[in-house]
Amino acid sequence: MNIKEAIVNRRSIKHFDPEHQMTEAEIHELMSHVILSPTAFNIQHWRFVRVIDPAKRQQIQAASFGQTQVTEASLLLVLCADLNAWEKQPKRYWREAPQDVQDFLLPAIADYYTNHHQAQRDECFRSSSIAAMSIMLMAQEMGYDSCPMDGFDFDKVAKIINLPHDHIITMMMVVGKKKVDARPRAGQLPLNEVFFDDSF
Repeated sequence: MNIKEAIVNRRSIKHFDPEHQMTEAEIHELMSHVILSPTAFNIQHWRFVRVIDPAKRQQIQAASFGQTQVTEASLLLVLCADLNAWEKQPKRYWREAPQDVQDFLLPAIADYYTNHHQAQRDECFRSSSIAAMSIMLMAQEMGYDSCPMDGFDFDKVAKIINLPHDHIITMMMVVGKKKVDARPRAGQLPLNEVFFDDSF
């Protein structure tokens, strides 16, 4: 499948085959590609919690207003991000870069994020969103379906996965084999309503 086909065919699936299981090799292949997604300053602050425990899945389904895709899908991921990844040994993000690049970027990371709490949070959502699209398109390439989710109680899910105090949840993602097709697209806005040249 090429990228155009993946974009056109990707739909948010709500009903999955609960009997289907992804192999560990497939999950490794999926996530190995997802972590190639770009992040600001290459700090790679996204974190992906795969929820396997059936009891935890049930708890998360309850915290998701009963949405069955949480327990039916082959893979449930809670996408999180480390708000303070920028200051946690940042040299490791550039360890293979030339020394002059490291000498420039490491102070730039500190300058950009120090005391800029909104920037720290905004970057978490931007980077996680890019990674989420990578999950959906890679899943499509592998013959799987997916659904991004934000319809859940973030605080309850944070407790279920023991979220560290300096992390945030950005969304959840389910991946698996669809049992029911998505409904026809509800109505895309015409391109000229959303795409502009130079200014609004």
